Order: sequence, then structure tokens, then C-alpha cells
Amino acid sequence: MRIVLAGTGSAVGKTTISTGIMKALSEEYRIQPFKAGPDYIDTSYHTLATGNDSRNLDSFFMSDGQIRTSFERGLKTAKADFGIIEGVRGLYEGISPIEDVGNTASIAKALDAPVILIINARSLVKSAAAIVIGFKTLDPTIKIEGVILNQVKNKKHYLKTKEAIETLAKTPVIGGIKRDDAIRVEQRHLGLVPAVERENLLNYIEKWGEVIKENIDLDALIQIMKNAEKLPEGREDTWQEKNRKKVKIGVAMDEVFNFYYIENLEALKANNAEIVYFSPLHDEEIPDVDGIYFGGGYPEIFAKELESNKSMRKSVFKFYEDANPIYAECGGLMYLTKSINGKEMCGIFNYESQMTKKVQGLSYIIAETSKDNIITKKGDIFRGHEFHYSKVLLNGQKPEFAFKILRGKGIEGSMDGLIKKNTVASYIHTHVAACPQFASNFTQSAGD
Repeated sequence: MRIVLAGTGSAVGKTTISTGIMKALSEEYRIQPFKAGPDYIDTSYHTLATGNDSRNLDSFFMSDGQIRTSFERGLKTAKADFGIIEGVRGLYEGISPIEDVGNTASIAKALDAPVILIINARSLVKSAAAIVIGFKTLDPTIKIEGVILNQVKNKKHYLKTKEAIETLAKTPVIGGIKRDDAIRVEQRHLGLVPAVERENLLNYIEKWGEVIKENIDLDALIQIMKNAEKLPEGREDTWQEKNRKKVKIGVAMDEVFNFYYIENLEALKANNAEIVYFSPLHDEEIPDVDGIYFGGGYPEIFAKELESNKSMRKSVFKFYEDANPIYAECGGLMYLTKSINGKEMCGIFNYESQMTKKVQGLSYIIAETSKDNIITKKGDIFRGHEFHYSKVLLNGQKPEFAFKILRGKGIEGSMDGLIKKNTVASYIHTHVAACPQFASNFTQSAGD
């Protein structure tokens, strides 16, 4: 009862088509959405389309057993009829030119899930069949059981390409989407604009759903999902559960800060944390909590508004001064520095954050803890990812760092994790499956 929607590469229309399929099927079924790879934005579209929190599946962060555990948890939580997984980049693109770690194929293998291949068919007919044959023969264990054509010129083009693929590649084509600028998605430097920021996004998603219903054979897609084999054996835990004391964790959640993995929050709850959401943009001060979690987002877009909310910034600084635990990732790190592009921020770390035109960090991360902190202990090795156009200007100063970067870039000199008192802030986005002690350590720190 599952499917992987994979592309031949980036920018073939995976998110629009996947979200449209999720929306169309949600009218009759309960759909649990998933996204392959480290992504916060596509998942926000899925969530809006289905009403269920989209979850990430990533073989760099997770073992096969953890992937299956996470997949089943999602289905169970949503009481879903089907699980639909949007791939990342091309089906086989990962961190290695040969192996499968970090790619969509690894997720399909771990779940033994059938794959629908999405192709940008612009100017292709017989060559589209060659593409399908190539994708199928590169790894015959991947079950490519259908094709969707995007960017077709007209019905004649669609039917000719469909005939080529079905005759030569022996693979059914279950639909084709005509070229239409109206269903393109607005983008910015980190990818698509998050759902929380886009006005009338639900109207767009409803339109995508209508386009899908008109152009995709959804009965054939459902049958492919129903024909999926039983999930393979082997399950592994995705987090530790050690904290016994009840605590309250404040989670920044608004237009600015909304990059969170749902399982990180679930792991906090499993460690006796009550999640209290608040808005650094709109609220006057932090809530009455024992610890604060600042996720990533786009604080640079809202720097003026964040600067104007002086009472919130003072409240955060006092929380830090009182030695309460604060954990911040990427955009959260920027908010805790002195300023963002000259706009005053919280000032816990006396350095400026500055946006640049070029990407400063884009990588999976492997980090080793060099100093005990609220989420890891010295010697711990964990994984994450970084994706940012900003940099923290240390100007020759030598701050205390919590993490040594073994793979990736970090803040400076292969170091990351600014640390002061019980506050840790880094460019590393963590997933609890790749840092299973995160939630238990954080909640224990909040309870001390």
C-alpha cells in the first residue's frame, strides 16, 4: 500500500505532481506523505495537501530498519490507507556515484516499494523509452512499474511517447501533464517557498489535484500501490527514551522558524516533554518553559520584524542568562547572533550573521562532539545536514565550539556548534534517527 514517485533528475516536476496526487487521492483515502532526503519545504506542501504531517526518509540518517520503523509509524499515526513517497533529485542521485546512500533508490529498496518514474518529456518521444530502459536496467531490483510524462506538448505528443515507452521499455505510462506555467512553483535560494508563507497555496494545490485527476490514471496508480509486497523484515528504534521527568519545551514555530523534522518533536514528547509552540515574530516573550528549540527557516527575510520585537529578544537573552537550555539550528543560530545583515538580533553570540550570494554550506554532515553540551556528550558522533547562504563573521575571534565537522563545512575551520552556558547553536540540522540521544539529552538538560 505504498509508492515512490521518483524523477529522472531535479526539476522534472516531482513536487507539483506528487503533491497533486496526494491531494487528489486524499478526497477518497487517508494518505500519509513522505519525502526522501533532508527537506523541510516539500513536506510542508504534502502536509497541506493531505492534512497529515509529511515525514522524511533518508538513508544517510537512517538504517533500513529505521526507515521501515519510521514509515510504519507514519502510517499508524495517520491511520493511512496509502503511503506516498516523493523522491529527491534523480532516482539514483546520492552522495556516491556508485552506491545508494542518500538517494531515492535506497528508500525504495528498504521498503520494497514500487516506483513511478517521472520524466520531463519535452522534445522526447523514442528517447523517453531509452531513458526508462536505462533506469530499469541499471538496477533491476528497483521495481519501476509505471511512468508519468511531464511537459508534454499536446495529446499527439503524449500518445506517441506513451507508445514508445510501453512498446520498447515494456512499462505502462499512467498519465501525462501538459506544459502549463500556471502550475509552476515559486522558488527562492533554498528551494521552494515554505507553505506557511504562500498566500492561497491551498488554491494552487487544489488546482494541481484537479490537473492530476484529469491527466493521471489514478485507478492504475492505486492498483500498483495495492500490489506492493509486504514490508521487508527488520526494524530498529529511531530514538532513545531515557528522560523520566516531565518538562516543557518551547518550540519556535511561525513564518520565520518552521524547519523541523516531525520525529524530532515526537522524540521530545516520548521523553516526557510537553511541546509549547510560540512565535518569535508575533509573541511578546517566550512562554513558561524549561528549554527552547529554535529550528531553521528564513530569519533573513523577516530580519526587520524580528529586530522590532525587542521584548521577545530580551526574553530570549534572559532565558540564556539564567542558564536554561537553548538549542538552535541554522536560522535559529542566526537569530541568536548579534545581528542579521545589520538588523539587531538576540546577541547571545556576539557575532554578525551575513547573507551572501553564494551557497556557504550544502552537504550531509558527520560531526564529532568535542565538548559536552545539552544534546550530545564528548566523543559522540552524529549525522545531519547543512544548507545555507549565510555565514557567521567571527572576525578573528576564537569562540568555543561543541562540534568538530568530519564531513561538511560548519561555521569556520571545520568547527560548528557555538556554545555558551547551556546554549548550543549550529548550522547543523539534526534528525533524531541520526542523533538518537538528541531528545533524551535535551529533555534531561531541561529537567535539571
